[in-house]
This record gives sequence, C-alpha cells and structure tokens, in this order.
Amino acid sequence: MGITVINGMLPYHCVSDVRSIMPVRNNHNDMTQKDTAMLPETPHALSFLSRPRLAPAFSALIIGIALNGCAGQQPPTSATYSNADLNEQLVMATAWMQSAAEYRALSFQAFNVARLRLDQALEAQKPEDRPLAVIVDCDEAVIDNTPFEAWLIGRNEQYSSANWNAWVEDAQARALPGAQAFLNYARSRGVEVFYVTNRDERSLAATMKNLKQLDFPWVDEQHMMLRTDASDKQPRREAVMATHDVALLVGDNLADFDSRYDADDVATRNARVIQDWAQFGERYIVLPNPTYGSWEAALYKGDFSLSPQEKNQRRREALRVWSGPE
Repeated sequence: MGITVINGMLPYHCVSDVRSIMPVRNNHNDMTQKDTAMLPETPHALSFLSRPRLAPAFSALIIGIALNGCAGQQPPTSATYSNADLNEQLVMATAWMQSAAEYRALSFQAFNVARLRLDQALEAQKPEDRPLAVIVDCDEAVIDNTPFEAWLIGRNEQYSSANWNAWVEDAQARALPGAQAFLNYARSRGVEVFYVTNRDERSLAATMKNLKQLDFPWVDEQHMMLRTDASDKQPRREAVMATHDVALLVGDNLADFDSRYDADDVATRNARVIQDWAQFGERYIVLPNPTYGSWEAALYKGDFSLSPQEKNQRRREALRVWSGPE
C-alpha cells in the first residue's frame, strides 16, 4: 500500500486509531530517544469503520488493510536513515556561508577587529620585548572549505580522512573575506604569522601550495604547524609562545584558542565561554562556522561513531522549541 512518510511521521490517514505510535528519529571531521511531541490529533479518517451498517468481519478487514499499509511505513530506522539524509542538514549552513552578505560582513568584522588589536599590541611593545606573533587556524578561520561540505550534500558519504585529504590535495580553498589583507598587514608590521592547524602533516605540501596561491605570508615549514600525532593544539601554541609574544589568535573553533574548551559537553563549553567573555574580540578572534566543529562533537558527547539516525536525534534534542500558538 503506497503510503508516504513525511519527515519521519505517518500521514493523517494512518494515525486516527493508532495515536500511541510515536516516530523515533535518531541522529566532519554520532543516544536515541523518542520525540516528546505526540502525533497530532487528526480528522476521523477511519471513523466510518465504527458505523453499524458495516459488518464486523468487513470492518476488521478494512482495519487490517489500513494498519498493514501503515506498518510498512514506520519512522526511519538506523538502516533507512542514511548519511545522505543527514547531509541534507548541511544545505542551509553551507548556502549561508557561500552566499550570505552577512557572513562576509562578519568575516570582515573579525579581521578589522584583529587589525585594531594588533595595532594596540604594537603600540604597547617595548624594544626589549620578544617579537610579536599571530596564531591562526586554517580551515574556516582564514580559508573557506565549503565546497567540500557542498560535495557531501546529496551523497551517502560522511567526513573521512580519505575524502577530506582528496579535497586538501586539490588546493582549491579560497581566502575568507579580509583574511589575506589582515595577514599581509601583519607581515608589513613585522609580525610573524603561525598557522596552527589540525590538517595532517602529510598534507603540508598541498596546504602550502593552497596558501601561497592566495598570497598568504609566512608560508614555510617553520610557520606551518600541522597535526602530527595529536589533535591538541596546545603544545604547538606553547612552542610559539616560548619565543614570541602572541598578540592574538584567530579561529573558528574554541579549541583554536585554549585546550580547556576542548570538552565533549555542551554545558561545559558554554560555561567556559562565559568565564572568558572578556577575551573574545580582545585576544581571541572568532569566525563563524555552522557546518562542523567541536560544537557538533559536544552534541554527541564526542562519539562520532553514532549512526546517522542517532546523530540526527542528538541534534534535535539540543533544540529549544517554542510551545506554539495558544
């Protein structure tokens, strides 16, 4: 019986006498719980079955046919809810980053503030001080990888080292608005730029090629600090801080600033941001990235092995939902 499930819910004509059924929705770089909203009240689509003029046997037959048709259209299971389904959630975030003037404005704003803070650090510098430096992340901090996210949409794929590295090797990432101008301004003022990124060190050549194509400064092996054996950036940051005074850090992920933010818990991450509120826009320059990051990992408690359905469910559980019109 051809019955369509829309957004994981049974259509009205399947639920009049089976309202106890609740759809189970499960949720780059994945806990299952039933939805809290019950299925809506519906018109009496099967009320004709209770009319006296229908014989009991015929009524039972009709009910059996109706429920049998609906039984084959249960909410998506982990076997039916795929990465392709989950990737559809990337559409709005990716479209925003690629087309919204507001995103460009935020990027320009971030680098304008960065230049202001750098000027202040230069004015405060004394002759006996160590040289100034700026630490930046690469991906979604100074370069744009959204074509990779767009590639995932419509495909039954998920982020993997293989498909990500293929993108990196193509060296097609573009500069974020304002990034190139800021980094070259730093160079013009004698300030070194260190690229502390969690790209695999085996992609060093491709990453350097990409950044040089964008006319970024300080693109050499000394200033390129890619991931080796651990994703924690703190040791690499401390290596820079041992020889330089770091004026500011630029990133799209809180762990680009301090490893204490690298927690697999939403509440902990938010509490630490509140504690450090004065650092943002002062020493920490944050770029927006709604497509991936530690914020997503925190929704999964750090468990990216969850199924696409479980990831979807975790994302939905994180939403604050309006109760609706009275």
